[in-house]
Amino acid sequence: MSKASFFDPATIALHSGYQPESDHGSRAVPIYQTSSYAFQDVAHGAALFNVERGGHIYSRMTNPTVQVLEQRMAALEGGVGCVCTASGMSSLMTTFATLCSAGDHIVSAAQIYGSTATLLKSTLKRFGIETTFVDINDSAAISRAVKKNTKLVFCESIGNPGLDIADIPSLAAICRKKHVPLVVDATFATPALHNPIAHGAHIVVHSLTKWIGGGGNALGGAIIDGGNFDWGLKPEKFPTLNEPYAPFHGISFFEEFGPAALSMRIRAESMRDFGAALSPQNAFLLLQGLESLALRMPKHVENAGEVAQWLLAHDAVAWVNHPSLPSHANHDLVASLFPKGAGSILSFGVKGGRDAGAAFMDALQLATNLANVGDSRTLVLHPASTTHSRLDAKAMKAGGISEDLIRVSVGIESFRDIKNDLANGLRAAQRTQKNADQKDGRKTQQKTEQTRKQTATAKPVKKKAATKKATARKTAGKTAAGK
Repeated sequence: MSKASFFDPATIALHSGYQPESDHGSRAVPIYQTSSYAFQDVAHGAALFNVERGGHIYSRMTNPTVQVLEQRMAALEGGVGCVCTASGMSSLMTTFATLCSAGDHIVSAAQIYGSTATLLKSTLKRFGIETTFVDINDSAAISRAVKKNTKLVFCESIGNPGLDIADIPSLAAICRKKHVPLVVDATFATPALHNPIAHGAHIVVHSLTKWIGGGGNALGGAIIDGGNFDWGLKPEKFPTLNEPYAPFHGISFFEEFGPAALSMRIRAESMRDFGAALSPQNAFLLLQGLESLALRMPKHVENAGEVAQWLLAHDAVAWVNHPSLPSHANHDLVASLFPKGAGSILSFGVKGGRDAGAAFMDALQLATNLANVGDSRTLVLHPASTTHSRLDAKAMKAGGISEDLIRVSVGIESFRDIKNDLANGLRAAQRTQKNADQKDGRKTQQKTEQTRKQTATAKPVKKKAATKKATARKTAGKTAAGK
């Protein structure tokens, strides 16, 4: 990772952005549960509103508790700034809306989260922003898809739920050549496993709700500005960062803030006007998760690897997908891009189709069936009927999603307990499959018996007809002999 701090990541997550406050010496980051902040005097208030000095005005734009989280995320990812938002989806929408206007274009990976695909395909289209979806590791297709009005290339470092690994260095090279920023959703990796900015990405987005929070108790998102994209090289291509901004007396964000132009534009416009603010209470909860991230992620990765290997050997499992497996299509990228492990999401197919898969899910007692990932507890989901159900068959196939796919977010429970729970579910799936096979067998037997009876009934008729013909021939013979 690029050094935004001289501390190691585990230390950054505990210390960056905060020193015990002066009034009471609180060692823990306080929750500043306030909507607004008193000005020292009229001049102070005016300077804050005119972006002449730093400080807090209103918690929709900035908040001291949220600010600590932002500084830690920026330091962990190696960025020049971070803006936290109310959710991962609001982080994506804010990023897209900051760079794009009506008539603009986005190039996106096809292998992405269902709600993100819907945002790009349907919602942004209402605002005149078009998206072209491509296989994210097809360099030629990506290069062809970039147009004059393309404002960004978007991908997930680990695709959800197909688990495609994006070759970020190759993507970054294309983006540099085309002079468009590379935006990476790094939720599945977290800063503990992978730093996209160090590999050439320009903007990193996280759903803090997942592994970073870890407890499944708070929503949050983060946008990290890498500070490594030259917005001024072709100013006409990025007007939101180069043209005079009327609400702030005509300032140009790139001229005023240089490498941090994007994060400052987000702060000044999107947080003020769109209002997707992260609450200080949620920021505090997410900080608790961030502080233990360096300890939790190795256990997540270890458990996921063991579960994948165990599933591979199970008779009730048709296939298993995890980037750590040699059979994974992008396995070669894992060693270079994810040396600490490629996350704790895996997917597999249960033999017996959808009914067997439903029996598997309903029999689980430890793992929870819900639409989230990254909890410390093991979670399961059937994406085709939930998170990706709004996609058509073509989009489902492009995203690597099949009807039998079950997504598992492997938690940090003991592997033995996770395995036993999954084994119980697979036994239920096998029973369902066996019952289905028996039912099919009975149907086949009944059909065979019905055919046999029909044949048996038909034979006497044919025999009688044959007898009549034989009698007729004999009669004819006798008649001829008499003559």
